[in-house]
Amino acid sequence: MSYDFKDVEKKWQDHWSKQPYGVVNPKNTGKKYYCLDMFPYPSGSGLHVGHWRGYVLSDVYARMKVLQGYNVLHPMGWDAFGLPAENAAIKEGKHPKAATDKNIATFKQQLKQIGAVYDWSKELNTTDPNYYKWTQWIFVQMFKRGLAYETMSDINWCPSCLTGLANEEVVNGGCERCGSHVEPKKVRQWVLKITQYAEKLLQGLDTLDWPEKVKLMQKNWIGKSTGLLFSSPVKDMNLSLETFSAHFEPCFADTFVAIAPDHPLLAALIKDVANRQEIEKMCSEIVAKRLEKKYDDAQVEGIFTGRYIVDPLGNGDLPIWVASFALADYGTGIIKCSAHDERDFAFAKKYNIALKVGLVPQEAELRKQVEAQEVCYTDMVNGILLAPAPFKDKKAGESRQAIADYLIARGLAQEKVSYRLRDWVFSRQRYWGEPIPLVHCQSCGVVPVPEDQLPVTLPEVERYEPTGTGQSPLEGITDWVNTSCPQCKGPGKRETNTMPQWAGSCWYFLRYPNPDLADEPFSQKDLEYWLPVDLYVGGVEHAILHLLYSRFYVKFLHDAGYLPFDEPFTHLFNQGMVCKLSEKSGAVEKMSKSKGNVVNPDDIVEVYGSDVLRMYMLFMGPPELDCQWQDEGIEGVKRFANRFITYVSNPETMLSGSETQNPEVTKRLHLLIKEVQERLAVFKPNTALAAFMEWNNESMKSGMKMSKDSMQTVLTLFSVFAPHGACELLQNIFGKDLTQCTWPTYDPSLLVISEVTYAVQINGKLRGTFTALKETEQEKIQDQARETVVKWLEGKQIVKIIFIKDRNVNFVIKD
Repeated sequence: MSYDFKDVEKKWQDHWSKQPYGVVNPKNTGKKYYCLDMFPYPSGSGLHVGHWRGYVLSDVYARMKVLQGYNVLHPMGWDAFGLPAENAAIKEGKHPKAATDKNIATFKQQLKQIGAVYDWSKELNTTDPNYYKWTQWIFVQMFKRGLAYETMSDINWCPSCLTGLANEEVVNGGCERCGSHVEPKKVRQWVLKITQYAEKLLQGLDTLDWPEKVKLMQKNWIGKSTGLLFSSPVKDMNLSLETFSAHFEPCFADTFVAIAPDHPLLAALIKDVANRQEIEKMCSEIVAKRLEKKYDDAQVEGIFTGRYIVDPLGNGDLPIWVASFALADYGTGIIKCSAHDERDFAFAKKYNIALKVGLVPQEAELRKQVEAQEVCYTDMVNGILLAPAPFKDKKAGESRQAIADYLIARGLAQEKVSYRLRDWVFSRQRYWGEPIPLVHCQSCGVVPVPEDQLPVTLPEVERYEPTGTGQSPLEGITDWVNTSCPQCKGPGKRETNTMPQWAGSCWYFLRYPNPDLADEPFSQKDLEYWLPVDLYVGGVEHAILHLLYSRFYVKFLHDAGYLPFDEPFTHLFNQGMVCKLSEKSGAVEKMSKSKGNVVNPDDIVEVYGSDVLRMYMLFMGPPELDCQWQDEGIEGVKRFANRFITYVSNPETMLSGSETQNPEVTKRLHLLIKEVQERLAVFKPNTALAAFMEWNNESMKSGMKMSKDSMQTVLTLFSVFAPHGACELLQNIFGKDLTQCTWPTYDPSLLVISEVTYAVQINGKLRGTFTALKETEQEKIQDQARETVVKWLEGKQIVKIIFIKDRNVNFVIKD
């Protein structure tokens, strides 16, 4: 068969554009499968091979489910608002909408090359007013329920993007998008109370079929700690400080207090201290270093405030120090410190602060070192307490609850649960984002825009660059800003901050089943049938940002009565990155233009075709791991594709109607089906494809001839990996379309091994083999083994026979 992959792939892509394959049955009947990719930000650089890896993976499962008779929803859309799009548009000198629309057109063309079964009737775009009307509606629901509040506070400020960032968007002290060092800046912000959902977000993780790595990342980010809250008066001041301790067991050994350099009570604490300016200078330096991630766990720094607390536990007057390891947004931002924390210990040693020991090991030699304060002992489970008296000589771990009860009963402490998670800084001082639907009125305060007046659309402007002042560029568009108060009808001003890029992606999966709804964001009928998402595929880099925010949105909407479920994604799969050797650095690295190691998928498709690239992306290695692009690897996949097409298109490969298929060919086919299905079931498409390669090699080597049904089965299996070629072969050989095919199943009875091959050894050396029925008795097997190696046994004395069932017989002999 003549096979020109360019003509074939164009033919089928055009065919699927006119007659889409695998689109949704709108009646919402039968078993469903919602397969979703994390929708892309449409950048100017287009799709890269990393996109391909994720999109091909999800398409394999979408196609498999279509063939299994599922009603499959496999949509695609565009996450087009936010900093990346605006920054790119500024560089190009274009309006963000024009740049975004152009990029989307490029992406769509590239996506069609993949041959994925996307249902383009479900396409959505976060910048479409008909979509972001409902993004704004969700914000209004949060505002009405007290989950959104306005604040003027120090936030993470990116001096390059000229906007505030959420904590989750700061990576190693830099902006998650541009890498610039983040600095503190006092800016008016809108903030969402995600902390109210901390416990629900934590508990919900236990119900999810997600990678443990992602669940652990979210657990650590939420950072739940259960401990005690202590309140202590500041000596000679009308001020009390609250301290939180998750490890309070050795609290009777506390000798000093640490307060965060940016704690709101610090100004009052040092107001009348002689060296106040010196302390403030040190605090500013610590905060700056922290933002630049110049500290690690081994580095501690601080300054004495000149103040003391009077410790109610009887530890005396404890000095209050500013310390680099105290965090204002964790616990209370103030910590009581002892010899039994590594950072406390190092800090005390550095600044000659007195320590005392309250927890010791059972081992005598180590105990001497601990008591001499030569080492820091932190075992809160097996350590032996020295105080207070009721718990002296008891294990700390076994006494933890009793100590808490003891302190609480005496009014010395309160139980407290603390979370590391902070409220979500939600507003951005930029143009290209959803306007926050609020009006500021001098009489009524802040009033939400009525739902029947949504969406609040962005004004058409020529200049939209960020101001850098902490104010949005929308601030200067008076015709848009000045409006009337929805409540009193008096003069009002629109909120000029916009939403972050995450706002539209927090709920888009709810909209896909019916993206054209005009009077509601989603229908209950669709939600009940399609949601939650069955398979969600995307990169692990979204573990804290998008995935956490989406779970928050869904839990809120569930609590508000809008959703019948409280988790969006049942099964999450994170594909690894595609890396390549950089000739500039000599290392295998993540692809980037600066490293000169980018692979453009368009170039690969031009040379090898879409099917070969699809199979190479699947064959590169376990899909959850990072992999290395190798040019010789794709050459190997190309050779396999050519061999496969040559074999199945050869007329001599298929039996005539009067011929019967060899039972061994049938067995081998059913083994292939079993291997492909079982490997796909555990997300090992690389080994599933390897099974196909092994089958093809064996088939060609032995000259296997197949019946028409068997050939169709093979091509149906092959279609999830290489849909263009499989469809072409089905049409040319059988005159059939994939819509006429179903996913094959194997017959377990055909895979039962009835015969086994025995190896026969003489003194451990292989001398022959033979086959026997699996259930043959040992004595008969040994007799057959003797006959197989009779010449090796002549004149020899058999000292011992070693028999291993279904494997080998070893004769131990001597002359």
